[in-house]
Amino acid sequence: MAIPMSLVPCSSFASYSSSSFPLQSRNPFKPHRHGLKMDNPTSNGSLVVSCSAREMGSNSDPLNGSMKHQISSMAPSGMTLNEASMSMPSYKWRRVLLKVSGEALAGDRLQNIDPKVTMAIAREVAAVTRLGIEVAIVVGGGNIFRGSSWAGCSGLDRSSADYIGMLATVMNAIFLQATMESIGIPTRVQTAFRMSEVAEPYIRRRAVRHLEKGRVVIFAAGIGNPFFTTDTAAALRCAEINAEVLLKATNVDGVYDDDPKQNTNARLLETLTYQEVTSKDLSVMDMTAITLCQENNIPVVVFNLTKPDNISKAIKGERVGTLIGGTWNSNVTST
Repeated sequence: MAIPMSLVPCSSFASYSSSSFPLQSRNPFKPHRHGLKMDNPTSNGSLVVSCSAREMGSNSDPLNGSMKHQISSMAPSGMTLNEASMSMPSYKWRRVLLKVSGEALAGDRLQNIDPKVTMAIAREVAAVTRLGIEVAIVVGGGNIFRGSSWAGCSGLDRSSADYIGMLATVMNAIFLQATMESIGIPTRVQTAFRMSEVAEPYIRRRAVRHLEKGRVVIFAAGIGNPFFTTDTAAALRCAEINAEVLLKATNVDGVYDDDPKQNTNARLLETLTYQEVTSKDLSVMDMTAITLCQENNIPVVVFNLTKPDNISKAIKGERVGTLIGGTWNSNVTST
């Protein structure tokens, strides 16, 4: 087997058979390569390779000393890693999961999906992905079909109704993907059950790799099982991909101590604990979802999707809406 010259160790060593080196001639081989020098072939047809510390330096690694340090510390833009880290702003979260309900995608409800809403979401997500923040999205399907509402109609059982609702989330995901890619955001849709003609199957490691490459990943079809909401799917995917926060986009400013539509004096709660959500039976998320977040220490931010820049503010960790299970940065003003 031929031995690449760049891999021959630099020390005086025993002879190798000349058949290991397919030389074109048996004349002395004079050129040096990383300090190696080929001596004359011996009388028995063997080839001796020698090198010296003077030619190679004290370290046989060609990337030694300061040169190796400079190369390893270079950022892609030409700055050193220290300079790059100092130039990048510090955000509260680096990987987030955004939960968008189907009703929010409907906008003014004149149609199932409002293109203005999807474009607004795409633009704000684009703004934060360019900052290096990794964004995953879970979409609901209530704007098209809600399984729990249709169960029992015309003999439709709950499981079948929920599966139809999962298909509705795939419709929303493909529409949102098309919108994002129309403005240059690389986006992948992953479904909880196989629909290989239109989307990738959900594979956790592949989803994480997409995020690391700067792509947006949209999770559709819930968790692939009936009787579980897309809020639970959002909490589960958030835990699986090691996202640092779950951002729940709604049509209200956050969580109130009373129904703001019925009580004009209702007060917006800036922070809550998981226990307060469950004990007061606040309609933030279903109990399965909020319990899953609590067990995995995932903070939840509930905010208004319809207000401009709220998505980017929430993703960047600015104080907006209600934070459950965490604390706001003291140097960030309320929105």
